[in-house]
This record gives sequence, structure tokens and C-alpha cells, in this order.
Amino acid sequence: MSQEKVDKYKREKANRKNIVKKQKFQNALRKCAVGAVGLVMIGWIGYSAYNSYTSNRPVDEVQIDYTAVNELATDLDAAREADGAQTE
Repeated sequence: MSQEKVDKYKREKANRKNIVKKQKFQNALRKCAVGAVGLVMIGWIGYSAYNSYTSNRPVDEVQIDYTAVNELATDLDAAREADGAQTE
């Protein structure tokens, strides 16, 4: 049993550099994933807060008076008829 432990320790010591390298890579990958999830959550919270703020604001209603446009159209028709009568 003692020899098995010694053999196991020797195998782990021989691969220690690879094991440490793999653990560092996994830790860096984990940190990047947690950071990305955190950024997405912060963005989502910000978007939700902004959407809630804009939906609760009163909406300004505007009424447009089209009488000037209609009068312009009738004035232009009258001017065309007058020009047509003068040129003939």
C-alpha cells in the first residue's frame, strides 16, 4: 500500500506542470464566463430600468391643423385655373 502511494506521488509530480497549467486555464476561462454573465445581467437590468422609466413618463399628444394644407391646395388649383384662363 505504501508503494502505491509513492508511485501515485511520483506520477503526480511528473505531471505537475501540466496539471497546474490546465488548472490556470480553467480558472481563467471560468473568470471570463462569470464576467460575461455579469455584463449581460447588468445590461439587462439597465435596459429594464430604462424601459420602465420611459413607459411611466406622460406622453405628449400633438394635434395638427391641416386647414393650411387644404387651403394651399385650393389656392393652387385656383391659380392654375387663372393662369389657364389668361394664356388662352
